[in-house]
Amino acid sequence: MTHTRYKFLPDDPSPYFITATTVNWLPFFSNPDIACILLESLQFLIEQQRLKLHAYVIMENHIHLIASSTILSKELASFKSYTARQSIDYYLAHKNKRALAQLSWSKPEYETDRDYKFWQDGVHPQRISSEKMMQQKIDYIHQNPVRRGYIDDPAHWRYSSARSYLGQEGLLPVVIGW
Repeated sequence: MTHTRYKFLPDDPSPYFITATTVNWLPFFSNPDIACILLESLQFLIEQQRLKLHAYVIMENHIHLIASSTILSKELASFKSYTARQSIDYYLAHKNKRALAQLSWSKPEYETDRDYKFWQDGVHPQRISSEKMMQQKIDYIHQNPVRRGYIDDPAHWRYSSARSYLGQEGLLPVVIGW
């Protein structure tokens, strides 16, 4: 029997809880321009109907999503590749030698097809299998900045779907329920 707890099931449209982390937990998303790259990429995937977003939070060095798509692993690989390239291009254009040095240092020697590494490998997918699990993961996502001590109310975190769940307008459209 194959262990599938942290793998995408083939052709599975179920929502998955996903975490993507920057290399060495570097706080690149503290820069609103870099956070905007993530938001714009997610918006594109939503508009192209390539991804349904159920919940999200962008923290300084990682992103949590609950998302669904019949080819979610492919869409997330595309998302990570695109956002990495855009972020690296941003640092190159702004001549940010410190960020570029960190991204270069983080790249393993065996990855000879690139000069920099932005994301850690993998997204640690967890298939949402029940309404209870869905609610638990949504609460976990929305409470993330509260647990970190950044805010007292999840609705105050700009880069989160918490406002959408309160009937307010958020930065990205989310599908509430499943």
